[in-house]
Amino acid sequence: MSEHSPAYYGADAVRRVLTWPLVNGAVESALKAVVKDVKGSPSPGPFAIQPDRVLTNCGDRSRILLTMPAFVGNYSLGSEEASSRSTLACKLVTSFSGNPQKKPPLPSVQAHVLLFNHETGGLSAIMEGTDLTTWRTAAASLLATKYLYFRRFGSQAEVDREINVAIVGCGVQGQIHAAGFCANFRVKQLTLYNRTEAKARDLAEKLKQELASKNQTKIVVCSSPAEACEDADVICIATYSRESLIHAKDLKKSSVHINAVGAGEVNFGEVASDVYRQAKVYVDCYANAEAELKGLPAPIEGELGAVILNRRYPAEAGISIFQSMGMASEDACVAQAVHNAILQEDS
Repeated sequence: MSEHSPAYYGADAVRRVLTWPLVNGAVESALKAVVKDVKGSPSPGPFAIQPDRVLTNCGDRSRILLTMPAFVGNYSLGSEEASSRSTLACKLVTSFSGNPQKKPPLPSVQAHVLLFNHETGGLSAIMEGTDLTTWRTAAASLLATKYLYFRRFGSQAEVDREINVAIVGCGVQGQIHAAGFCANFRVKQLTLYNRTEAKARDLAEKLKQELASKNQTKIVVCSSPAEACEDADVICIATYSRESLIHAKDLKKSSVHINAVGAGEVNFGEVASDVYRQAKVYVDCYANAEAELKGLPAPIEGELGAVILNRRYPAEAGISIFQSMGMASEDACVAQAVHNAILQEDS
């Protein structure tokens, strides 16, 4: 490979270096970088430039191509102390909802990330981005849960407090959310619901094998979304459903947090309007929300990154919703972290 040829990192190379600390740290950096005009922040502080994503329908909204460029400047990754890094990247992602039904089944989301030299514009690396996308989406939910749910109860609640978690939709995102929550938090009970119950049972068996020697999480397969959610502190819903699956009457706890990460025809269609009317809604980025959440049945309380920076957490009692849209800046920061980890591994 010549010095001007971009490196190519396939799925195995990317998967080998993906860890929750790496991805969580990179996503948190991106969430904070998109926040504008933070009082008391150093000047110049971290910032992100990410134009509206370009969406191309491939015949209908069940098959789409997204183009997601971003520049993240003056930020840090992981243990880096100084905010001096910059990253230029663009992700190309397809979302084809019918892929899991194909034989053999294929992922519904497939992606590649292009990483550029931010000083010359030269292409530095091309990396398979499907796992990167899957992990960064779950990481955003983990961070939303940490700051919008746990921090209601204290600065160390994510370490000390046990939670019941419901997973509604056991596809790729449901699976990584289930694994991520069990890896990062003290999950007392994990309830699983999927329209096709066999998929929920398969996930339950897989998790029981993986977690057997690590913790005492009780895993339960449920026959309805209501059953899965009735005793949940945190709900993660990731489906293509055109109909509402979670209703206010299903939520029994006084403090509930919902991570809504579905990608159906209506981004917020999975959660009923009566839940939104009672909830505080947070997003990853105002600009994305303005473009893609038209008709959302509730005002937006704020950006998750602003909550992290300002430490203004929701009240202890109540419902919070993280409406996860996904950001190009998240992809850029995670791709940079993956690139760094691979280079370090090879050195």
